[in-house]
Amino acid sequence: MKPRKTATDALNVKVARRVLQETLELKPGESVTIETWSNSIPLALAFSLEAKRLGAIPLTIFEDEDSYVEGIKVMPKETLGAMGKHEYGLLEATDAYVFIPGPPLAPYSRKITRQEFVDSTRYNDSWYEAAAKAKLRGARLTSGYIGEDMAKVLGKDIGEVIDHQLNAALVDFDAVGRSAKVIAGKFRDGTSVSISGRGTDLTFELKGDLDIQDGRTDASDIASGENVSYVPPGFVFKEMDGGTAKGKVLLAPTLTRFGLLRDADLVVRDGQIVEWSSKGSPLVLRALAEAIPERSRVLRAVTVGLNPIMRYGFGQDRFPAGAVGLVGAFTGILREVTLKAGSEAVVRAGTL
Repeated sequence: MKPRKTATDALNVKVARRVLQETLELKPGESVTIETWSNSIPLALAFSLEAKRLGAIPLTIFEDEDSYVEGIKVMPKETLGAMGKHEYGLLEATDAYVFIPGPPLAPYSRKITRQEFVDSTRYNDSWYEAAAKAKLRGARLTSGYIGEDMAKVLGKDIGEVIDHQLNAALVDFDAVGRSAKVIAGKFRDGTSVSISGRGTDLTFELKGDLDIQDGRTDASDIASGENVSYVPPGFVFKEMDGGTAKGKVLLAPTLTRFGLLRDADLVVRDGQIVEWSSKGSPLVLRALAEAIPERSRVLRAVTVGLNPIMRYGFGQDRFPAGAVGLVGAFTGILREVTLKAGSEAVVRAGTL
């Protein structure tokens, strides 16, 4: 007997249709590869069916979490985390790629160690370099990152988090794109930026790469090598001029690889975090301090969230409209702050 249809099944179909038609602009006759872990097979199957409905040719591959963990234990270290020539060939031959990642196994889970996680994912840069070289159009669905362990860290039911992210994927991509273009126009090299409010008073200058996550993988994304889009969208990312950041920061709840950092007071000088403390999560901050050497405690970039559906506390706090992220060894989240580029407000008290 077939399992009954659920509300999530209908949501999977809507998201698959939106991503294939709008993010990837999949055309009849094109090849699309759908990669999933076992936790997201129903979503992957929806993508496969919708691709066929569009006249495209799908190929679905999946990684089983239990087998993956066992494989880490038995695979020789010299081949652990390496890409095979067949995978490079697959990337070269596909027109579009849907990536539904698996839940992060470390450190939220005790199934593998942090070092085993690092060793088993050393292919990461090679994969993206190969995808950029192939000029494929890609989409990464962040709902795949949500497993039982991360849901527990977030204090929510796993289905609630996944459904929220999938609903946020149905946002108006055109509206997100318009907001992104306005912000990108203000985030020019040499622009002075100030962030104030909620215990934060930080200034810095902008210089370097700019990336727009508006839910579409278009020709400009492919040309720049940023050809795998986040779904749901979206945010604008802009690099800082190294060494110009100075002031104080009070982080809002921030998800890190060591758990939820409920708060943190930072003092920044010449782009470097020179002091940090936490009242609500001292153990998480201590773990970060042990893992991040002083030379790496620097601010590199800023993000501004664009998605009006996405809410805080659902695993992607860079995305809610008006969220501000400070990117370094981890991305610290600021809520309800005012961000000005020059004299113009980009975010005012947490609102775009």
